[in-house]
Amino acid sequence: MSDSNKENPTHQQETLDLSIALLERPSVTPDDDGCQDMLSARLEQAGFDCEFMYFGDRDKTGEHAEVKNLWARRGTTDPVICFAGHTDVVPTGDENNWTYPPFTPTIADGYLWARGAADMKTGIAAFTVAAERFVANHPKHNGSIAFLITSDEEGPSINGTVKVIETLEARQEKITYCLVGEPSSTDTLGDIIKNGRRGSLGAVLTVTGKQGHVAYPHLASNPIHAAMSALAELTNATWDNGNDYFPATSLQISNINSGTGATNVIPETLKVVFNFRFSTETTEDELKAKTHAIFDKYFTDSQILENKASYDIHWKLSGQPFLTPEGKLVSACQRAIKAVTDVDTTLSTSGGTSDGRFIAPTGAQVVELGVRNATIHQVDEKVEVDDLGKLAQIYEGILENLLLN
Repeated sequence: MSDSNKENPTHQQETLDLSIALLERPSVTPDDDGCQDMLSARLEQAGFDCEFMYFGDRDKTGEHAEVKNLWARRGTTDPVICFAGHTDVVPTGDENNWTYPPFTPTIADGYLWARGAADMKTGIAAFTVAAERFVANHPKHNGSIAFLITSDEEGPSINGTVKVIETLEARQEKITYCLVGEPSSTDTLGDIIKNGRRGSLGAVLTVTGKQGHVAYPHLASNPIHAAMSALAELTNATWDNGNDYFPATSLQISNINSGTGATNVIPETLKVVFNFRFSTETTEDELKAKTHAIFDKYFTDSQILENKASYDIHWKLSGQPFLTPEGKLVSACQRAIKAVTDVDTTLSTSGGTSDGRFIAPTGAQVVELGVRNATIHQVDEKVEVDDLGKLAQIYEGILENLLLN
C-alpha cells in the first residue's frame, strides 16, 4: 500500500474525529443512539447503498427490545468484503469511579478515554475511514465492500447480526470475507488476529430432592449430596485434547446455589450453572451426551427411588466453534499489519464469543482484528490515540490486498 511503514496524518485525524463523534453518544445496548445514522450518511457519500433492518419489539421493553442494524454495500459483484461491528456498549457502572466522564471522550496521557473506546467504536471509525480512502483512490474497484453494524452485540444477541445474516441468506446475498473489528490485539496493535473462536455451550443443572430437618436425614433427600459425585466426575473429565488451532475443551462451574438460609434445613433443590468452551474436536451433541451419561450413572431409576432425588439439565448454545485457516484473508491481514506496524502477527482462537459465530456458518472466511483489548468492559476504558490512524491504514491495506491483487 502507498502508506506502508509510515503514519498517515489524514487517516489519524479523520479516525480520531469520527471516534470521538461516536463515543459521545451513550449507546448502551441495545440503544444505537444515532450512531448508525452518522455512519450511513458518510457511507452514502462514498457510494454505498444503505439499508436499516429493525428486529424485536418496538416498545423497547424487556430483553427483546427493538434493535437497529445497518447493512451497507458498495458494488454488486464478488468477492464481498464485509466489515462487521457493533455500536452498542456495555453499561458504565458508577460513573463517579471513572477518571473522565465515560461519554465525554477525553484525550489524556496518549490515550482516548471513553466507554466503547476499545470495544469497539474506534474500530468502526477506522473501518469507515479506510473504506472512504480506498474508494476515493479506487472508485472502480473489483468486488464489493459491505458493512454489517448492529446494536445488539453486548446484549442478548438475538435481534442483531444473527437476524441480518438470516435476511441476507434468504435473499442469497453472500459474504466472502468478513473482518470483525473486535479488539483482538494484546500487547501492541496487530500482534494478534483471531482466526476462530471456541464454541460456547451453557447449562443449568437442577437437582431435586426432598426438604427436611437436618436431624432427620432419613426423612429427606439432600440434593447437594446426591450431586457431589457426579459433579466431581464432570469437572475432572477430559473432553478432548484440542488441536493446532484450539486448546482442549474446558468446563467451568460458574454458580452453585442451594439452601433456605437456615442451618437446620436440608434443601429441596440445587442449581448449578456451568459452561463448556469447546473446540472443533468435539460437538454440542457429544458434550451433552457425555454429561448426561455421567449423571445417569448416579441417578439411575433405583437410586432415584431410594434417594428421592432426580436431575434435569437446561442447555443453551451461544455459538458453535469456527475457524478460518491460513489462506487469502489471513494472509491479506498479516501483510497489511506488517506494512503498517512491522509486526509479525500471531493467530489465536482464545477469548470469548463474538458475532463472527453467526457469520462463519454461511461459508464466509472470518477474522477479528482491532485495537488492544486491555481495558474492554472496564472502568476507564481507553485506547492508544496513535493506534487509530494505523488501524485505518491496516484496514485499507486489507482492502487493497483483497480487491486489487
